[in-house]
Order: sequence, then C-alpha cells, then structure tokens
Amino acid sequence: MNVKNYIPILQWLPRYQKSYLKGDLSAGLTVGIMLIPQGMAYAMLAGLEPIHGLYAVTIPLILYAIFGTSRQLAVGPVAMVSLLTAAGIASLSPESPEQYLVYALTLALLVGIIQFGMGALRLGFVVNFLSHPVINGFTSAAAIIIGLSQVKHLFRIDLPNSEHIQEMAVALYYNLGNLHWITVGIGIVGILIIVYGKKIYPAIPSSLVAVAVGILLVWGFDLANQGVKIVGDVPSGLPTLSMPSFDLQGWKLLLPIALTISLVGFAESFAVAKTIQAKHRDYTLDANQELIALGAVNLGAAFFKGFPVTGGFSRTAVNNEAGAKTGLASIISALLIVLTLLFFTGWFYYLPSAILAAVVLVAVSGLIDFKEPLLLWKKDKADFSMLVATFLITLTLGIETGIISGMVLSLLMVIYSASSPHIAQLGRVPGTDVFRNVRRFGNLEEKQDVLMVRIDGPIYFANVKYIKDTLDRWIKRKGAPLRMLVFNFESIPSIDSTGAHELHEWIKMWREAGLDVCITAAKGPVRDVLSRWNLIAYVGDDHIFLDDQSALAYVENRLAQDIQERYKPYATQSN
Repeated sequence: MNVKNYIPILQWLPRYQKSYLKGDLSAGLTVGIMLIPQGMAYAMLAGLEPIHGLYAVTIPLILYAIFGTSRQLAVGPVAMVSLLTAAGIASLSPESPEQYLVYALTLALLVGIIQFGMGALRLGFVVNFLSHPVINGFTSAAAIIIGLSQVKHLFRIDLPNSEHIQEMAVALYYNLGNLHWITVGIGIVGILIIVYGKKIYPAIPSSLVAVAVGILLVWGFDLANQGVKIVGDVPSGLPTLSMPSFDLQGWKLLLPIALTISLVGFAESFAVAKTIQAKHRDYTLDANQELIALGAVNLGAAFFKGFPVTGGFSRTAVNNEAGAKTGLASIISALLIVLTLLFFTGWFYYLPSAILAAVVLVAVSGLIDFKEPLLLWKKDKADFSMLVATFLITLTLGIETGIISGMVLSLLMVIYSASSPHIAQLGRVPGTDVFRNVRRFGNLEEKQDVLMVRIDGPIYFANVKYIKDTLDRWIKRKGAPLRMLVFNFESIPSIDSTGAHELHEWIKMWREAGLDVCITAAKGPVRDVLSRWNLIAYVGDDHIFLDDQSALAYVENRLAQDIQERYKPYATQSN
C-alpha cells in the first residue's frame, strides 16, 4: 500500500518549488479575505452564530490540503449545504441554540462518516446518478429558496424558516408593509458594492469592502439604536474541541439530510475541482480520494465547532485565478482566519446582518441558470422535462425531496433508456460489403426474404420484451416471403441469463414457423455466453459468421438451393 495515495500532500510537498510560493501566497490571502464575510454569512444562513462560519474554515481547510487531490479546490461553507443544514435541523425543532449547535455538529459528523465511508468503499461513481439536468434544476431552485430565506435579514421582517416557496411567498406578501427601510438601504448598498466592486476592479475583495462599509455606517450613525440588527459580540480565540451527539435516535433523524448533503456536497465539489483540474493537467483527480478528503474535512468541522462544508464554486475560481499552485494556498487562508479569530473579531461587533444577507444573495444569484433550460428545450426535451420537474419539486416540496426526486428521475431515465435500446434494420450499400441502417441511409439494397437486424445494447431482463416486440413488428411487415433472420451482434456488449433464455425461445419459435436464424459479428465475451448456454450449438456452427457479408452470401446460396430443391420434381416430370 502506497501511503502517498491516501495522503496526497506527501506527493506535492516534497517536490514544492520556490516559484509556486508567490501564487500560493497571493491566492491564500485573497481567498482568506473572501472567506471572512462568506463564512459568517453562510453560518447565519445555516441558522448558527456567525463565528461558526470562521471556525468552519480553519481545521477543515488544513485537512483538505493534506488529504485532497485538487491543488486549487477551496473548501468551506457554501450556500447550498448551509441551507440544507438549516432545513434539516429546523425540522427537528431544537429547543435552544445550544441544542441547535449540537445538531449541526452531529450533522457534520454524519456527513463526514458517510463521505469517508463512500471513499473507502470506492463508491465515488454514485454521484453519476445525479445527472446534469437534475443538478441544474435542483441548484436553480435551491438558489431561489436561499435568496428568499435571506430576505428577512435584508428587509428585517418576520418570515418563516421554510424551504417551500409557496409558504415563503405568502408570508412575504403579508409582511411587505413592515419593511425596515434603513436595513433595506444598507442591504442594497452592500449588494451594489459587491456586484460593481468586482466590475470596477476584479482584484478587490468587494465582499470585505461591503462589510467594512456596513460596519462604518452602523457605528458612525448609531444605526443599531435605530433598529438595524447587528452581529454583536463575536467570541475571540481559536475553536476549542467540540463534541457532537452520539445518540442513535438523533442520528436516525438526521441521516436523510446527511445523505443529501453528502451527495450534493460531493457533486458540487467534484464538479468544480474537475473543471479547474482540466485547465492545469499537471495532476490527476481521484473521486474516491476526494470523498475521503471531504469526509475528513467534515469530521474536523464536527469536532471544532463547525458545520457541514464542501468545495465552493466561487472561492475555487478565485483561488485558481489568484495563482494557487498547491494546497499550501488553503493552509495560508486558514492561517489568515486564525489571525482574525485571535485578534480581529472585535471589529465585527457593528456588522449589520443585512450585509451578510447581501453576501449570500449575490453569491447564490449566479447559481440560477437560465441558459441551460433554453438549450435543453431546443436540443433534448427529455432532459428539459427532468430539469423542470426537479426544479418545481424542489421549489414546492423542499430541498431534500427535490434532490431525492431528481436522483429517482435520473435512475428512471437510465432504466427507460436501457429497456428500449436502439435497434436498426440493415441494408447493403450498393457495390460494397458495407451495411447501414435503412432509416438513415437511402438506396440501400434489401432482400424481401431476408431481415438483417442490429441491436445496439445488451440483451437482458429489462429489454427483452421491447426487442421481441420490435422484431415481431418487422417480421410481420416483411410478410410471407421472409425466410431468414440475420442477427448482427457487433453492438451487443453482454447477454444475461434471461436474455440467453429468451433468445433460445425466439429462435425455436421462429424456426418452427419456417424462419431460419443466423448470427454475425459476436464479440468474444458474447460468444462465451452463447457457448455457455449452448446457443451456438442450437443455432448451428454453420449459422455463425464473422460479418454480415459472409452471412448474406451463405443465405443467398442457401435460399437458391432451397428454390432449386423445390422445383427439382417439376424439372424431372418435364423430362
């Protein structure tokens, strides 16, 4: 066992080059500055005190640098996972902030165990069941729900902690008359600074500038005494060891949301890591090791007063653009947060909640994708339907239901595709030995007494009925002159026991009806299955061919002999 495969820092750290330091230092400081307002905002979104957002980007960042295979991925709180955390814990109706925190720590523990376990068991492929349209629909709907959840902080009105858009819309309608206009003004200023600050000067940490402006406005004009809600006392010092709950009943209640966060968090993290890795190509990503790394990260969050975290789109993009070359950039970001926790938390006393809401709103606005649905509408109606269904279910029935429904829809689409494989009726290109699909090519040579078919997919229990119904329809269309069915097996990767049994029954039935069968171009593994189930012997060695042309030549010769034998008595009588 090579330890370096499980602790990737041992691969890049010994080969670290001095030229990397400038980029890592720049990226580490940039992302660290970015993480301060984002971490606090996402902690608030998760229903926790803002300080826990800073705790969630200390130990977890260092753990990912040790165990992660991406050199640029920046882990920490993200909007989606924070909202899932809030939604899952709210459903348990915690009795106090202390119990809420224990639930958050326990949720991080469960996510860590699930992700680490999936990585150890090499289950990274599971994320493939979240198709792109499902992720797109789910993400867009969740972004809307996240945005609405921050309206109460932006407007300072009472809204329910709900993940159902209909409930939030009704509550918003009845509370619009209670807006706190000073808070609204601060929030709008924050949004404008964050949005236009980047456009004016991309390198500027616009979120941190918005935080500074918000603090100065509240402090300078004494807005806290005029109803503006502020963060208040932020504890200083490093996170102490925390203890999640090990109550099995609590684990049972949190398990569904933990599974959802594990899958969604990994899907988001691996997607952005893969996108960035494609731009570098000087290292490889390992999906299973990424699961182990994210598991370790969340276990670290659970025992150091954090909450569930994962790799984030915006931070990773900034990390890459700022020049990150290795995981040292993440370690530098964590050290900057440590300095903030030790010396600068007092600066955030006057930070208005509306500014943190503005940070979240701007971040999630980029998650709403309008282009993808329009593209799918033009190019793939099935995927468009799946996207819309996931979007609507997530909006109306909740995030957890939405992601589970999306996975079910993805699986149903896979099952549907697998149960109805493409089947082509073949004809010969004139003057050649090449055979093509008669529906896609014109002027192909077809014989009325021969039906040549190619099945593009496995023959197994889920699709045997579809294949048989299609063949029966084509055989009926050919009519009485049909004498030979030529099966092209070149696109069949496998045949299961049901497929082999059904194939035997079909051939038996067709031959009893006077329709002979040949098989061509079967691959080695498929020939092994045919041999194991005695189908080669049943069909006959003289009916198994390497290619379609050899089969057709045999069929033409065989049919000519049959005709000659049929008319031989008449020739004898005439003599």
